[in-house]
Amino acid sequence: MSNQPGSSTAEEPDQPVETDPAAEREPAAAPLQATGGTPARAPGAAVLALLAVGWLAAMLWSTRAAITSAQAGVTAISLSAFALPGVISAALVAGAAVALAVTNLLARRGVDRATLRFVVATGAGLLVGLAAAVVINLTYFDNATTNVIAGTAAAAATIGGAVAGAGNPRVAGAVVTAALGALVFVVAFSRARDPLFDLFGAGDTQESLVTAAKWVSRTESLLAGLLAGLLAFAYLTWARRRDLAAGDVRWPGYLLAGAGPGLLLLLAEVVIRIGGRSLLDLAGALSEADSVAQTSLGTSRIDNGIWVLFVGALTALIAFGRTLGPAPDDEAAGEDDEAATVEAGADR
Repeated sequence: MSNQPGSSTAEEPDQPVETDPAAEREPAAAPLQATGGTPARAPGAAVLALLAVGWLAAMLWSTRAAITSAQAGVTAISLSAFALPGVISAALVAGAAVALAVTNLLARRGVDRATLRFVVATGAGLLVGLAAAVVINLTYFDNATTNVIAGTAAAAATIGGAVAGAGNPRVAGAVVTAALGALVFVVAFSRARDPLFDLFGAGDTQESLVTAAKWVSRTESLLAGLLAGLLAFAYLTWARRRDLAAGDVRWPGYLLAGAGPGLLLLLAEVVIRIGGRSLLDLAGALSEADSVAQTSLGTSRIDNGIWVLFVGALTALIAFGRTLGPAPDDEAAGEDDEAATVEAGADR
């Protein structure tokens, strides 16, 4: 049909619209390329793995020194039960840290399959656990207690690797960083326990000692939670600045990163109560005092994990919130209000 003046087709060109051949040959950009072209990674995972494995080695060495000392004697079972939580927590964090370092290698090669990443992370945690179990069996006394510690540590490291491979690598890196900092802090805090006992009114009575111990434990948990939340926020902030192309983690990621160390402590308690049940029962059967002590320590560890969870989550979320600016709509509304105020003043 010819183009008549005034018709709807009068302004339409007779020639077909030209297209760019290069644009037709180029496929649509993949979602992976929108975040820098490579899968998400946990920055500094190799350093975290070295630190976490070093901390696990320190916990294994201190436990061995305690239960094999000449002064231990028949109390080796009790000392093993007391040292078990430290070893399990360290193994859990070490398995997660090594898993992050290994999965980073996959990310550098462009591998972004969630299932493969989870399997590799779990395998890396298993290798850490097997290595820890071999070290325990070779250096500790060969008895039932040693086998319980070795088996539980291997299970904890494997679970840590699986946890690291199941979520966002950056959030997992923040959790590992914060958890490792919290574990180191708890050991360092032991030097301040005696002065704090005096500060909280510990005296000669049993009631005053129990009350002071409760406040010392709460102070430790509060400070550990604050440290964990700040470390989680600092790691995520540093990771964003290091790789701007990868984008930022939204606020639920900061919330989970701050709560992660507490969740790991509670998960470690589950592993202890399942895998180390025989050792805890054996230590509790030594005497009535040992039974009360094991029950009290288990309750204290659960309370500590809950405190670290909530305080860490709240700290990380508040720290993240302070970095947010006003929304664009709020800024525009503020400018309009200011302009209206100026105009009203000029009219008067």
